[in-house]
Amino acid sequence: MPNLVLLRHGESQWNLENRFTGWVDVPLSPKGEEEARQAGEKLKAYRFDKAYTSVLKRAIDTLKIVLKVIGQENIPVEEDKALNERHYGALQGKNKAEIGRQYGEEQLKIWRRSYDVPPPSDKTELNPDGISESLKDTAARTLPYFESKILPNILAGKNIIVSAHGNSLRSIVMKLDGLSKEQVLELNIPTGAPLLYVYDGHGNIVEHRYL
Repeated sequence: MPNLVLLRHGESQWNLENRFTGWVDVPLSPKGEEEARQAGEKLKAYRFDKAYTSVLKRAIDTLKIVLKVIGQENIPVEEDKALNERHYGALQGKNKAEIGRQYGEEQLKIWRRSYDVPPPSDKTELNPDGISESLKDTAARTLPYFESKILPNILAGKNIIVSAHGNSLRSIVMKLDGLSKEQVLELNIPTGAPLLYVYDGHGNIVEHRYL
């Protein structure tokens, strides 16, 4: 039975600093590198045919560390911005606690966890194009990519690992687990924790759990 592993990158430097990251290309923290190594240890019993990652270094580096630990550095790797983190608009680079004090904790939660409410899209130094994405917007790019590029490999019996981000993976998990807009509000995917989905020969998910 084919396996799909979804892996949120290890802690980034801005996760450590409690800052909104989005599309800003920040590196892993030392703890994040260790989380990636620990993820690799949990995945040593698994063999993968192909890997997918976003184009952001924290996801790429997490995948590289994992593949080195499990001795599978030579498998094909496809990078695509469709798997990038959700764009946090004018919040990118801002401290989450400070935003909570400025706008209120309830508004902060809505911007972070809601399905269809995007953050402010004001143009800033870290958002010169005035972009902003809700989880719904993120799903509009992640799900077509997942269904056209990744799922066919799983249905063909291949074992796949995807290294991506909290919100790009939330959008995929929402689809795989059949979560409602209300349920996804409470969904949090931890850094460096491999999430395994096992498929049967008919493309049905028969098991899913964190390793």
